[in-house]
Amino acid sequence: LSTRDFENTMAQVQGVFKEELQKSITDSKILMVGAGGIGCELLKNIVLTGFKDIEIIDLDTIDVSNLNRQFLFQKQHVGKSKSAVAKESALRFAPEAKIKAYHDSIMKEDYGINFYKQFNLCLNALDNRAARSHVNRMCLAANIPLVESGTAGYLGQVTVIRKGITECYECQPKPHQKTFPGCTIRNTPSEPIHCIVWAKHLFNQLFGEDDPDQDVSPDTEDPEAAGDTAGEAAANKEGNSSGNVDRKSTKQWAQDCDYSTQKLFQKLFNDDIKYLLSMDKLWAKRRPPTPLDWDCLPDSTTNQVAVDSNLADQKVWSVAECVSFLNKAITDLKEELKGREDGELAWDKDTPAHLDFVTACANIRMYIFNIPQRSRFEVKSMAGNIIPAIATTNAVIAGCIVMEAIKILNKQAEKCKTVYLRQQPNPRGKILVTEQLCPPNPKCYVCPEKPEVNVKLNVETMTIKNMEEKILKGALNMVAPDVEVMGKGVILISSEEGETEANNDKFLSDFGLRDGSILTCDDFLQNYQLKMILYHSDKMEEGQEFIVTGDKSQLQPKEEEPEPAKPEPAKEATGNKDSAIDVADTDDVEVVSNGDRKRPADDSNGVHKAKKQKMDGAAAADDDDDDVVICEAEENGKPAAAASPAKKAAAAPPPAEDGVICIE
Repeated sequence: LSTRDFENTMAQVQGVFKEELQKSITDSKILMVGAGGIGCELLKNIVLTGFKDIEIIDLDTIDVSNLNRQFLFQKQHVGKSKSAVAKESALRFAPEAKIKAYHDSIMKEDYGINFYKQFNLCLNALDNRAARSHVNRMCLAANIPLVESGTAGYLGQVTVIRKGITECYECQPKPHQKTFPGCTIRNTPSEPIHCIVWAKHLFNQLFGEDDPDQDVSPDTEDPEAAGDTAGEAAANKEGNSSGNVDRKSTKQWAQDCDYSTQKLFQKLFNDDIKYLLSMDKLWAKRRPPTPLDWDCLPDSTTNQVAVDSNLADQKVWSVAECVSFLNKAITDLKEELKGREDGELAWDKDTPAHLDFVTACANIRMYIFNIPQRSRFEVKSMAGNIIPAIATTNAVIAGCIVMEAIKILNKQAEKCKTVYLRQQPNPRGKILVTEQLCPPNPKCYVCPEKPEVNVKLNVETMTIKNMEEKILKGALNMVAPDVEVMGKGVILISSEEGETEANNDKFLSDFGLRDGSILTCDDFLQNYQLKMILYHSDKMEEGQEFIVTGDKSQLQPKEEEPEPAKPEPAKEATGNKDSAIDVADTDDVEVVSNGDRKRPADDSNGVHKAKKQKMDGAAAADDDDDDVVICEAEENGKPAAAASPAKKAAAAPPPAEDGVICIE
């Protein structure tokens, strides 16, 4: 064979598929969204399967951290477009393929319903929820099949979405971001993640975009400190001769003192801590923090068991070491600021100075509040919301995507399955298992013919702007919503820039909206119309501004739980579900700085009662390089589905796996 002939034979092996199916594969036009961990494996698979007409879209550029698993990229590609380089790499072993690459966001208005209608099939290899939701809606609107996927460490999942036949991506509610009251972050941290979030906020206050919701100073409005005269007296000392308080932004103050490490340390880890101690009520049932002195820095850690590691990133720093790293990081950050015209930096976990700053500040604060400290590696994982990406997981899931796509093109869509890659074998000894696709959820607020959503909120405190940003664009993942009051024609929100800007700061009640009011919401780009029914509540639960659900029964008041029975003497664990261990994850968090923010206090610092999961308006749209989950962590050996309600596949032997090879 000539080199040319050899290259052509690599793209597909003749005779593997029947002629009709092979022609269908060759003639089909495929949209592939995402060219990262799953995307690299997927593009390789589809060109080797024989697909010839492919379009790829990805907004990201290649980072050095991608190179350990995204094999289409090499060192010389760092900083270049993922989609463009993936195309070039794939054409080297499939030169006859027609591949078009877009370095762009799939959520832009340029990619509307007509863009999707030109494709026979859409394959998702995305890493964030907002984009997944958007592509889900666009494929429903264009009525083309969508193969959705996701990985998380050793876990993976693939499912097929077809309009009116299967569940869509949004038929089942997704886990929401963890939320913590702002006063917990600022006043009474009890977990490492609280201090890490505080340190990231401090980074933004000093070097990034100033956000009032990310203030790191002690919270004088903490409900637990209400009526604390000592705290009030401390606050009054800030007054000037006129009786007013001179306010200056944290960034301006830091710039005025030239980002002096000593002055920053004195304010953040001594003065502010002493101020917190003046709020006596906060420490009635908690272990109080210990202010640190610049001239006497501890050379120990709060960890009872020393972590002996030769790896620098896995060593837990003492306070003295933290200060040394902090001083070096601030010096580097000042230099980085000089090169920025806008004078702002965006925190990046892969930039050493950024990570060292957060690691050092978080660990000093952990020491002050007697919280077990964390290594640089652990801080990076928690601050960057990183789930380790496994190359083999991506490879297996990419293979499953193609196998489901082939079933659709072979006119065997009824044989499509949801596929799970498990960390532990099921009772039949398999780690790759399947289950039947589920029909659409009639209470879904996306895929029914006339979707409805129920929103519980306080119409007297919710502004039009917050409703647009947090509910419509955040929780409901709309891109450019138009909203009017049903039956009255009153336009609250317009997608035309500036048209309804005057409404932004008005409350819903200012427009006569009350319990039972109905809004019509329309997103032209997504071809998505929605009826929103408002349920007014004078007081929401802790940390909540609103609740969004397709099932209005979820908005009913919870029944009081009966008094728990007295605990029986502990029995030896037998390995059943009752003895399962709950594993706390390290999802990214959102700090809630308004609403009812009271939270229980326990006898010791570092132990809080279990928090209820909060509903928030922000989509978990972390555009990280790692592939983000649509499958949840396993519980009792069974994978929990995010895109399907049938979660019992592992409990009983699965049905015959059509077209899926199970790994023993």
